[in-house]
Amino acid sequence: MKGIYRLADKNIRIISVYPDVHDMCKEYAVDSDSDFTVETNMEDIYREIKKAELLDLRNGIKRKHREQICEELAVYRKISETILDYDTFLFHGSVIAVDNVAYIFTAKSGTGKSTHARLWREMLGDKAVMVNDDKPLIRIADDRAYAYGTPYDGKHHLSNNISVPIKAVCILYQDKNNHIEEISMLEAYPMFVQQAYRPDNPEKMKKTMELISKFLDRIKVYRLGCNMDIEAAEIAYEAMKGVD
Repeated sequence: MKGIYRLADKNIRIISVYPDVHDMCKEYAVDSDSDFTVETNMEDIYREIKKAELLDLRNGIKRKHREQICEELAVYRKISETILDYDTFLFHGSVIAVDNVAYIFTAKSGTGKSTHARLWREMLGDKAVMVNDDKPLIRIADDRAYAYGTPYDGKHHLSNNISVPIKAVCILYQDKNNHIEEISMLEAYPMFVQQAYRPDNPEKMKKTMELISKFLDRIKVYRLGCNMDIEAAEIAYEAMKGVD
């Protein structure tokens, strides 16, 4: 199975075992030459299954993992490692665009990134546009950082095939009362490393860390203690939209 798809301004040829990944990426399909190729085989799929089974074991879960879904993960893993050569990396977060700039909400799993993005959409209506609700690509270009929609967009499949310059990133944590403060690059760096895709290859990991540093140098970062009340979105938006 073959197809060419444009992600983060690069045309990527995907060669896969199953057709599912091509169906998932169909809105990103292009009729053009490719910048690079990723190819998966059964060995890659079984490797993803083993990773998933090990994670399930740690969490006390027992379930069957479909080969087709595991191939989708294998494809994105290979894309994420190769696209580093183009100053682009995978970052876990929910990205929403307002007035043509992007805000990213990131946090440990289960904290409420997607819920907070939903509160922004409820508060701002059509003014707010989802870029990606789970695994956007971040590209560093000149003096800006850009967020890109991808087909890897979470269980609710919320994304758009667009790119938007990033204005700020907000690290969420749960609290009874809503409050937000700007934090330094040094304070933000550990969470950014945790939320970025981290390749096993040392040279690629070094490149990832360099891109994270450049990313932090181009944006403001906030820490938001929040509950799931609409006030959390109001407080965050008022603080973050004031970024110069």
